[in-house]
Amino acid sequence: MGNMPEIWFPHLGIKIEHLSRVIFQIFGYDVYWYGVIIGSGVLVALALAIHEAKRTQQNPENYIDIALFGVIFSVIGARLYYVIFSWEFYASQPLKIFALREGGLAIYGGIIAGIITVIVYTKIKKLNFWLVADTAAPSLLLGQIIGRWGNFFNREAFGGYTNNIFAMRYLKEQVHNVSASVLEKVVTINGTEYIQVHPTFLYESMWNMCVFVLLFIMKKRKKFNGEIFGLYLLGYACGRVWIEALRTDQLKIANFAVSQLLSALLIVGAIVLLWYRGKSSKVV
Repeated sequence: MGNMPEIWFPHLGIKIEHLSRVIFQIFGYDVYWYGVIIGSGVLVALALAIHEAKRTQQNPENYIDIALFGVIFSVIGARLYYVIFSWEFYASQPLKIFALREGGLAIYGGIIAGIITVIVYTKIKKLNFWLVADTAAPSLLLGQIIGRWGNFFNREAFGGYTNNIFAMRYLKEQVHNVSASVLEKVVTINGTEYIQVHPTFLYESMWNMCVFVLLFIMKKRKKFNGEIFGLYLLGYACGRVWIEALRTDQLKIANFAVSQLLSALLIVGAIVLLWYRGKSSKVV
């Protein structure tokens, strides 16, 4: 392989010679960049939520509690979502369901579980769910922006072949579960084989950053509680519905991409939510 890069954005002139998935080991266990990046996203998101809670004269400790419970149940939800829509694989080897270190988390499952956690928490604490949701939504999105880069280190969550300006090359030997359509267009440079694909993790991170800026602008102009949360759902779903179409690792049901269908439903649901809350609510 010589000095050929492991990751290469040929049209942007970016070459990464070596990028390990593992940072270091603790007691013989590998510590992966993926986990560190996800953890960093959670901490940054929590810091933003606490800042916003203080700005809006809420109790910051509520958001610490929500983060603690939310992380636990979101991981469970993300795993369940993945397992349910990959049941053909797990039915024959159910113990693999608990093999989290082998991957298999779906972000929509985490988001759904996180929302349920907030609903239950605000009900118990007698808090305004819509105000809490508005406060947490930009933080959640910021965590997603950061967390998506874990997919970059893991060499996963990419799309099909492309030769556009953002085209990304991964060393073929370092990528697993590559679709046949991608393998049909392997790029060989000086005897080294690469897959050349859409960096959909990058697309989603960039899209989410645009939505985050919109939420940041709107949070001081909102007309009713629930508006920021509704805009978050709408903005994220609009991006995911087209980005999911590019991915080659889709979870499917009846030959339809599950996350794409859910995104389409969320778009409709978010529009209805914004209309209903705008009609019947006000900022508290």
